[in-house]
Amino acid sequence: MASEIQTRVLRKITWRIVPFIMLLYFVAFIDRVNIGFASLTMNKDIGLSPTVYGFGAGIFFWGYFLFEVPSNIILHKVGARIWIARVMITWGLVSAAMAFVQGATSFYILRFLLGVAEAGFFPGIILYLSYWFPARQRAAVTALFMAAAPLSTVLGSPISGALLEMDGLFGFKGWQWLFVLEALPAVLLGFVVLAFLTDRPEKAKWLADDERRWLVETMNDETTSKAATASHSIWRGLADPRVLALSLIYFGTWAGLYTLGVWAPQIIKQFGLSSLQVGFLNALPATAAVVAMILWARHSDRTGERTWHVVWACLIAAIGLAYAGLASGVVAVLVALALVNIGISSAKPPLWSMPTLFLSGPAAAAGIATINSIGNLGGFVGPAMIGWIKDQTGSFVGGLYFVSGLLVLSAVLTLLLSRAQTAPVEPVPQSR
Repeated sequence: MASEIQTRVLRKITWRIVPFIMLLYFVAFIDRVNIGFASLTMNKDIGLSPTVYGFGAGIFFWGYFLFEVPSNIILHKVGARIWIARVMITWGLVSAAMAFVQGATSFYILRFLLGVAEAGFFPGIILYLSYWFPARQRAAVTALFMAAAPLSTVLGSPISGALLEMDGLFGFKGWQWLFVLEALPAVLLGFVVLAFLTDRPEKAKWLADDERRWLVETMNDETTSKAATASHSIWRGLADPRVLALSLIYFGTWAGLYTLGVWAPQIIKQFGLSSLQVGFLNALPATAAVVAMILWARHSDRTGERTWHVVWACLIAAIGLAYAGLASGVVAVLVALALVNIGISSAKPPLWSMPTLFLSGPAAAAGIATINSIGNLGGFVGPAMIGWIKDQTGSFVGGLYFVSGLLVLSAVLTLLLSRAQTAPVEPVPQSR
């Protein structure tokens, strides 16, 4: 049974931290994938083929990949408050600059720079949560944070569709208005972060003395309890085979997630719908995902089981993608996209509960960033392959099957990692 102070502290830090970081991720995700709606008119205006668009949409993740690890290590050293603020302000400015792309070259450059600017945000928040929440509660809290991604689709899709209808206002295209107006919240919230975010429990003046003392002792005890087997040094975090395995698992889920973000509006629009109709319909599958991922994460926390919660979720998403390739009507496509949304969203919270079980300190910063940066390359491969295959075949089908296969691979790798984890291991030597 949870003690009275545990219940009180967890409730207080949850209400203080989680809604705010959800808002930050909500804005981040809109700025990552609003390109999917912009493409409904932008591609024709500036002459982007499906191959060029898919490659440019995905090149964001190369910037992310190259700067993710150093960004997260800096966050661990200087604190989340300063670094998350820096990330948000710079990505907001770059996202607004997307309104002025002229062709393929400027499109590639700005998408790459957007990845550079945002590098470190997501793994930084995952690391930040590990400072505040005990491992037993972390999947549920992570699920609440990550629910902002499908929520951004639920609320952002109709908004993006509506902004496209501003075409011609003051001489600007609808997609230009979309980029500028959806970038402003990131810049403004960057300054709010400086005033609101608290780096560590030790600095939480908004907790009572006994509450702060309980939280600091609990988190320190948890760190001490895994000291014999956890990796602590940066190089251990980068070189741990389990980090590589989780990176490859995450690769498949990220390919699926950004296939949705970048291509779902076009997949729906091919049935002859308006941009505004696409916006509302694209919100429906994500609505189901919000509910499913929170319930799935709570079940994972309650049972203490992670592996099969990841495996089944990946397989559901794979089935949805394969079905989307066969669907011949709007309703069937929406059902397929709902399966993909539910599966991918549900896989992530239990998956992100795994690395902090065997990494801590600088190793956790480096390891989490490595998993996210390598995994994020799936966000390049998925959209890029779908664009290339569509150019070659005139259809989304082959690309959807390809990404479905990546998710099946993620499920298999999760099972293999679980089997390796249960085998006897030698204690990891500690860096001094």
